[in-house]
Amino acid sequence: MSSSIETRLLDQLESPEFRSLFKTRPAIHAWDTAWNWALIIATIYLATNVLGWWFYPVAVLIIGARMHALAILMHDAAHFRFLKSKKWNDLLTNLLVMYPIFSSLDKYRDNHLRHHTHLNTDHDPDWVAKLGKRAFTFPQSRTEFLGMVASYFFLYQGAMDALWFLKRFKHSGTSQRTNADSKPLRFGYYFLLFGSITWFGLWPEYLLYWIVPYFSTFFMFQYIRSVAEHFGELAYEDALSSSRTTKANWVERFFIAPHNVGLHLEHHLYPAVPYYHLPALHRMLMQEPDFLRGAHITQGYLRGLLQELKQGGVPQGARVATAPELRSQARQQSA
Repeated sequence: MSSSIETRLLDQLESPEFRSLFKTRPAIHAWDTAWNWALIIATIYLATNVLGWWFYPVAVLIIGARMHALAILMHDAAHFRFLKSKKWNDLLTNLLVMYPIFSSLDKYRDNHLRHHTHLNTDHDPDWVAKLGKRAFTFPQSRTEFLGMVASYFFLYQGAMDALWFLKRFKHSGTSQRTNADSKPLRFGYYFLLFGSITWFGLWPEYLLYWIVPYFSTFFMFQYIRSVAEHFGELAYEDALSSSRTTKANWVERFFIAPHNVGLHLEHHLYPAVPYYHLPALHRMLMQEPDFLRGAHITQGYLRGLLQELKQGGVPQGARVATAPELRSQARQQSA
């Protein structure tokens, strides 16, 4: 894919304000990691000690959403946007995110960086893995898409996704390895984890409040986000029309698009910008004519995205179409 659009935008945005967006702030990343874990722990406590079994379905939704949020932070770490020390960047991310969800950062990074380098081509592993699968073929009726989403609550679809990810993320030896992952480290981690669960008799709680959300809502939210990012009959004409930015409301940000992950087009244009600077990058890009002319911006997951997937194209109203409308929204956001 030609990088001419990215080059022109980079030339136009070359300023101290723009360059500051690439600076990492590890304290924000660490705080968000701790906050997600705190929400998971608090939700489990409320379900088991305060609110009772009626709260359990809500707990599964919240825990799966926070697992997904942790995975978004891991995604930033895959771009080395957490810590300057690559080894500590990967070690802490493995211990706090990847090992709990049964993977490692090296394996994810190998797949993900090839996705960025070869976006939506035969050399993009994400594109190749999903293209042609019914779950990623559009248009779909709203009933069909929501039925696919609901199937995750039976755990089977999540288990299939987990096996699919395991197969896709086999390490090919091409990623930037940091030696922060090793078989002895992983063995020690799981030995301590499962040994502690056994010692304290917590297997029922672990299965109910980790394994069930993992195989249901965690993968369900990942599926919705994956569709929103690159599927649903995008134009695929250039960098601006090959990824979708989805403007989410606060409920959607909590459950589907945490940590600004809905600003996916901005991320693909400038993957070195950390997630907490993406809103500022978005506002800056909204002032650029090239971005305004070609950017695919959808208003909401439950409204705009569903409409686009149903119609199989870019229907009027689902995509912000005019420069004045975009500039107005940018001014409101920066006010």
